Amino acid sequence: MIYLIIGNKGSGKTKRLIDLVNGAVEKSNGNVVCIEKERLLTYNVNYRARLVETDHYKISGYDAFYGFLSGIIAGDHDITDVLVDATLKIGGKDYEALACFLEKVAELSKIADQDFTFTISCDESDLPERIFTFCEKI
Repeated sequence: MIYLIIGNKGSGKTKRLIDLVNGAVEKSNGNVVCIEKERLLTYNVNYRARLVETDHYKISGYDAFYGFLSGIIAGDHDITDVLVDATLKIGGKDYEALACFLEKVAELSKIADQDFTFTISCDESDLPERIFTFCEKI
């Protein structure tokens, strides 16, 4: 399943994501992965979570981002949670491209039996309605 934390800048999305990561670490019998654009969450996220920054790997755009997520999932079958901060900063502000990306990630989620959580910095009304057919807002 794909979960979205949606809100404008300053609405507490990242704080909520940090709480979810730290909670997942406490419950998980496997590995928790937190993906961010640049190194900002180092001191907020439990050290047992794998913190990955996409800038380090030169990831930009939704195609590269999807490949990156697929590689992470393929490389570690013990991952229980994948949580992503600053989705639009990594992939871009093209909401239709975001919808296509999330649709592909939803398929990956089914194949890998893996849940994904993304923060999205915008008004919910800006997003294409079809996103909510395969994503759940939390």
